[in-house]
Amino acid sequence: MITIVIIEDEKPASRRLERMLNRKGLTVQEKLTGVSESIKWLRQNQEPDLIFLDIQLADGLSFEIFNKVKLESAIIFTTAYDEYAIKAFKLNSIDYLLKPIDEDELSDAIRKYQKLQIKKQSQSLDFNSIKELFKEEASSYKTRFTVQIGQHLKLIRIKDIECFYSEDRATYAFLNSGKVYLLEGSLESVFMQLDPKVFFKVNRKFAINLSAITDIISYTTSRLQIKLANYKQEDIIVSREKVKEFKSWLA
Repeated sequence: MITIVIIEDEKPASRRLERMLNRKGLTVQEKLTGVSESIKWLRQNQEPDLIFLDIQLADGLSFEIFNKVKLESAIIFTTAYDEYAIKAFKLNSIDYLLKPIDEDELSDAIRKYQKLQIKKQSQSLDFNSIKELFKEEASSYKTRFTVQIGQHLKLIRIKDIECFYSEDRATYAFLNSGKVYLLEGSLESVFMQLDPKVFFKVNRKFAINLSAITDIISYTTSRLQIKLANYKQEDIIVSREKVKEFKSWLA
């Protein structure tokens, strides 16, 4: 049985996370609310298997806990802010969830933890093993992209992206909110990281999200025009050589 501790200063958020975990058959051992309280509890109790840790607590940043207590527990960071992502991953964390926590992303994080445990049972687990696990995860399909905005890093969830497109040799992600973000790499390199069941590269310029399609219209020379929920800047046309493959993808 997995022992779980939640460290979260917002009681509604803590209760919501506990309910989500309970629905997955997991029990929370303890709910803590601050840096000082957490340090005291962790010093006096056997450390849990897994900690859900908010970054900004009422009495400081939760990173301070690691300066006082040496932990081997797996950490899943939870926060409403994304500027601490890089620092979080330098610690013993296995995931970083933005609030409000999405049910599917929570499930993915728990599966990642379980995969880590299976690997731990088969070999001595050290920091290099954790890095190898992240490499394995990185080889699977992306669930989010990290973009830099000034001095800040922002996490963009894949499911919020309507389409990717290239323009002037740059690649952009268009979100269902209407926001656009510049990504690193070519459209082709970005597309290779996406789940092919979710995204389809309709031509050299566009890769679209299946869930964003609102209409498909017959177009000239046996092509198709795609309408997305929010992207209106330019016509999205399925190239003639991709029409057959596109129809099979929709099936």
